[in-house]
Amino acid sequence: MSTEVPESAVPPPAGADESSPAPSRRTFIATTTAVGGAVVAGGVIGGTSLLGPEEASAAGTVPSSRVSLTVNGARRTVTVDNRTSLLDLLREHFELTGSKKGCNAGACGACTVLVDGQRVNSCLTLAVRLEGVEVTTIEGLADDDELHPLQQAFVDQDAFQCGYCTPGQIMSGVGCIKEGHTGSPQEIREWMSGNICRCGCYVKIVRAVEQTARGK
Repeated sequence: MSTEVPESAVPPPAGADESSPAPSRRTFIATTTAVGGAVVAGGVIGGTSLLGPEEASAAGTVPSSRVSLTVNGARRTVTVDNRTSLLDLLREHFELTGSKKGCNAGACGACTVLVDGQRVNSCLTLAVRLEGVEVTTIEGLADDDELHPLQQAFVDQDAFQCGYCTPGQIMSGVGCIKEGHTGSPQEIREWMSGNICRCGCYVKIVRAVEQTARGK
């Protein structure tokens, strides 16, 4: 019987592969990422664009639209980025900063305004979809120096603390009263539940809405 060991079974000499070790998975990923980035960066630095002139121009153009709406009784016309929310239109274009940006996700109610008499979260409402509508914000409630009855009720009932949520609470309360959802404190709480008060003034807020709804 032959005692010869197959060549494939003989271990390679020490140091034979030291000059070209097999790359690990981590080394391979890092290397290919770096090379890919260098190629893209090189194209940009070298002035080579991946887009044609027309495509590059289109990519750099912000889509915008012209919209006309009535805000607190005044007709306003503006051209805005199609992604602009009603909240940003009011605060940044019209400088009506009474409506507050809280969560910016429609969960806290701080940005509540009335659109054609219906309460909406202005942070979730696209401005370009409001052609011809009538928007009422907290700035439009008072009649000159005379407070709206619900604004006065908030003062009477001491229904605020830090005041950040108050504009949204009042606008939501006005909507709640117009909708007729003030039959009981429980009903008011249910229909005002989309407005969060982190100071915990809920009991007094309900009292203020009750006072206004009953004309007291």
